Amino acid sequence: METVTGAVLPITKSAKKSLKVSRTKKALNQTKRVALEKALRTADAKTVNHTVSLIDKAAKTGIIHKNKAARLKSQLAKKLGTPKREKSKERVATKTEAVKKPVVKKTKTKK
Repeated sequence: METVTGAVLPITKSAKKSLKVSRTKKALNQTKRVALEKALRTADAKTVNHTVSLIDKAAKTGIIHKNKAARLKSQLAKKLGTPKREKSKERVATKTEAVKKPVVKKTKTKK
């Protein structure tokens, strides 16, 4: 079965479902790829963490190869410097601010 454009259409139910799934995945991958390319073009010192995160996610999901991801991150680091880790408020507490718990000795109980 061919259409006017020459494309072969699926006949069986599973083939139709497979075509639908592959088209959906293609659309999602395309949007992720476009977002990655846009982030790479507009990367600066403030958005380097977000860009590196997008690169890692794209490599993890197979949108780009892991070696390409490493190469892109290396080029970003050379261009903008290494990305800074953002400290959360929980990790900022120092040892002096931490509350020490009293030590409780266990005693033997008689039966």
